[in-house]
Amino acid sequence: MKKIYKLIYFTEVGRLRCLLIMLMLLSINVMAQNTRNISGRVVDEMNQPMPGVTIRIKGAAGGTSTNTDGDYTISVKPSNVLVFSMMGCISKEVPVGNQTRINITLLPDNQKLKEVVVIGYGTANKKDVTGAVTSIKSEEFNQGVMVNPAQLLQGKVSGLNVTKSGDPNAKPSTILRGPSTLREGAAQEPFYVIDGVPGASIDLLAPSDIENIDILKDASSTAIYGSRAANGVIIVTTKRSKNGQARLAYSGYAAVEKVSRKYDMLSAPELRQYLADNKQVLNAADDDGSDTNWQSLLERTGYSTNHNLSYGGGGQSSDYGASVNYLDNKGILKNTSLKRTIVRAYLNQKFFNDKLKLGLTITNSNSKSTDIYQSTALPNMLFYLPTVSPFNADGSYKENYNRTGSGTRNPLSVVDNNKIDNLNNKTLINGMAQLDILEGLKFTASVSSQRDQNNYSTYLNSQSGLARGVNGQAQKIDALNKSQVLEGYFNYDKSIGKHSLKLLAGYSWQEDRTNDGFGVTTQNFSNDNLGYNNLFLSNPTLLSQIAFNNAPISTLRLISYYGRVQYNYNEKYLFQASLRDDGSSAFGRNNRWGLFPAVSAGWRIIGEEFMKSLPAISDLKLRAGYGVSGNSLGFDAFSSLLIYGTLSGSNKFLNNGNISNAIGPVRNENPNLKWESTATSNIGLDFGLFNNRLTGSVDFYIKQTSDLIYDRYEVSTTQFFLPTITANVGKIRNTGVEFSLNATVIKSDSFKWVSSPNLAHNKNKVETLSDDFYKIAAIQTAQLGGKGQSGNFSQLIQPGYALGTFNLWNYAGKNAAGVSTYINAAGQTIATQPLTTDAKIAGDAQPKLIYGWANSFNYKNWDFNFLVRGVLGNKILNATKASLNNPADAKLQNIPRFTLGESFNDINAYLISDRFLESGSYLRLDNATLGYTIKPKSPAIKAIRLYATANNLFVITKYSGLDPEINIGGLTPGIDNNNYYPKTRTFSFGVSASF
Repeated sequence: MKKIYKLIYFTEVGRLRCLLIMLMLLSINVMAQNTRNISGRVVDEMNQPMPGVTIRIKGAAGGTSTNTDGDYTISVKPSNVLVFSMMGCISKEVPVGNQTRINITLLPDNQKLKEVVVIGYGTANKKDVTGAVTSIKSEEFNQGVMVNPAQLLQGKVSGLNVTKSGDPNAKPSTILRGPSTLREGAAQEPFYVIDGVPGASIDLLAPSDIENIDILKDASSTAIYGSRAANGVIIVTTKRSKNGQARLAYSGYAAVEKVSRKYDMLSAPELRQYLADNKQVLNAADDDGSDTNWQSLLERTGYSTNHNLSYGGGGQSSDYGASVNYLDNKGILKNTSLKRTIVRAYLNQKFFNDKLKLGLTITNSNSKSTDIYQSTALPNMLFYLPTVSPFNADGSYKENYNRTGSGTRNPLSVVDNNKIDNLNNKTLINGMAQLDILEGLKFTASVSSQRDQNNYSTYLNSQSGLARGVNGQAQKIDALNKSQVLEGYFNYDKSIGKHSLKLLAGYSWQEDRTNDGFGVTTQNFSNDNLGYNNLFLSNPTLLSQIAFNNAPISTLRLISYYGRVQYNYNEKYLFQASLRDDGSSAFGRNNRWGLFPAVSAGWRIIGEEFMKSLPAISDLKLRAGYGVSGNSLGFDAFSSLLIYGTLSGSNKFLNNGNISNAIGPVRNENPNLKWESTATSNIGLDFGLFNNRLTGSVDFYIKQTSDLIYDRYEVSTTQFFLPTITANVGKIRNTGVEFSLNATVIKSDSFKWVSSPNLAHNKNKVETLSDDFYKIAAIQTAQLGGKGQSGNFSQLIQPGYALGTFNLWNYAGKNAAGVSTYINAAGQTIATQPLTTDAKIAGDAQPKLIYGWANSFNYKNWDFNFLVRGVLGNKILNATKASLNNPADAKLQNIPRFTLGESFNDINAYLISDRFLESGSYLRLDNATLGYTIKPKSPAIKAIRLYATANNLFVITKYSGLDPEINIGGLTPGIDNNNYYPKTRTFSFGVSASF
């Protein structure tokens, strides 16, 4: 019986198994029948195919995208709903049902396509902006070897003057709407904000990671940043992933750089012949029969590479991304280079039905720069006699330390035997939380920490002519700078009928701790093998041979309260007002706080009924604004305090048998020291013609800075410890006009030409340097030195004149003997060296006009763009040419070909005078790029672009120096004084690919 039961049991189980298998096969067959591939095409309103459109199944992960022809294929079920989406277009949802092909037309989302600009703690539609703001998108950036993001803007922004030499380690000088301070460095530069982090270092960013840059020019725009915005604000927005987008991108280039121009110095045979013609002979020690071209020995072909890899993705509730950038830029001078790696990552996540958004961004920049002692190498490269070889017979560097004159150091030895290395590591961590409290009310909190670790090391070896007889000299300076920023602010947006209101209220706290480190110099090493890597191995014989770096630690705090209101009525009448209250520990106890107000208004004339009768005008807006911003950049925490230290030149003394540094007051206290304040009035007109085929803007501004800070005002030592004090006294005024256009000249199905010229005129004038207590008539600057001229100044700062005004001897030509003559203060012509009191004002370094003209052409898959830029009306003092022009000393230093036309008897030829004040105007074809985009018929590859770029193709100028793009920053702009790192001509070849 049991056997029968078992047989029945196994038989039934077997049947059941068979039935289950049949059901599974049937369900799989049904599922296979329900799931099928459908295809289609996506086009725009002009029936043109749209590549890169995302197609996904609603409520499911994954999806596909259209290829270059707008075609797609996706596996779906009849119950699915397809979502078609693309940035700037209205998304469309389509049920699949029984359809086998779904063709879609996507229309532009006019609301989303409105151009948005970042205005500080928020955004605004460009049509609603009432201040002077310029936006530059990534596709408009300059191309080529860019070591600093400021170079991306050269020639692109009216009123922004960016200058850069060929030095890979030098930062560009950036001046917006003219100089407005008597201080240098950061005090003259615009204030940078990166992804909402105020004061973040621009060096943290690779150009490939930047999405767009907004430049806030006038105080009605910048005053929301208060005490740091007097020189304008540059807001940088980095690239982020879009919703529904997964991306992988690579870009890279290789470049070749060559010196664009060299000084035409005499060869050795030419110099010998010149001396023979003038019955002169070189000393035996200065002529070994060689013919050495020192410029060729120090200069080289520079090679650069750059690689940028990024990826990211975004969904309904999160987005993420990361990138890595590597730059290797070898300078065209031997032993100068920059290597830099930048790593960046971010993650944003939404919670509680998207009410709360948390974000974290981490950026790290690690760079290593190598440099030379340029102040010695650059002049000696020109002055050093070509009649000697670089080396002695034993391989050592040939030197003649007994020779006088300007070229007294073997330039190759200066480069090879003196090493400068700088390791810099910057890290920025920024956390953000954004909470939607009520409809239209949002709170944003952000905290950021920036660390800047700098390790500067030098070694002058035992053969160095810069540290003779000390058996090697090493220096190490390690310093850590930290900045922490905490911000919290509310945004409230509300629209009722024709009324639109935006409110902002916030609080900011910042602490900067600088110079946390040490620095020491020591000497006398047993060998050069370790260089600066083990200072313990030095053997100084005297205490004075060990020098410690005098850079005290300081902590500076800034606390701010700010608010802004924006009102829009009927899209026609616009109003904005802001107020910021800043407190800084850097200023005197009587002036720690400062208010910075701003107000502006706009009238969108295009919205008026009467404009309908003028169809050619598609946009017209009038803007006017006034505001006050401050300048607290470049201060340390002790600026207003009585400081004790060791005066320059002070000696050590015996203190109870111990050797001690002499300590005394080094800075007077000023409890009334306060902010520099810059008040700007701005009137602007934005316009568009022919359906915005032609758009542009015109701005007129008056920018007046008062309470200028200068640190050399004379005071009585009966009232103060020291004879000078730091105080607020002077005023500087800048007035100007800016004009920019953007014209779509030609637009067809296959060809497009866009032309964008801009120009700006600025007039700079120092209005006063004195008040009732502090009196000063003028400030002499630019002490250039040179033979017999060590006490001379070549520029002055004086009321009624611009910063960078030249004060020079008045050249009157040559007399019958061929000797240079000058007009003295009494109006007499003299053939001797004039007195310092004989100098006269002779023009200034400020350009009258700055201009740029960008053009881009697109023909099918080809693209071509170029940029022409330049300046007009400025002067450059060619002190390099003056010091080289020394025929009487041709036995001691080389001379340029220019000097062959001078008389050997001219003992005054080298004197710095207005003879060497030249026009600095130039027109430069700055860059030109030709590219071709490949769009493979593969859904995995969006596009591959190949391109070639040439930078600094030619320059048209009357300036006789190496290049007219001389540094325009600082208090001594426009001077070429044996310190110009040659500018390069660059050819680069690159590829960019997106997947």
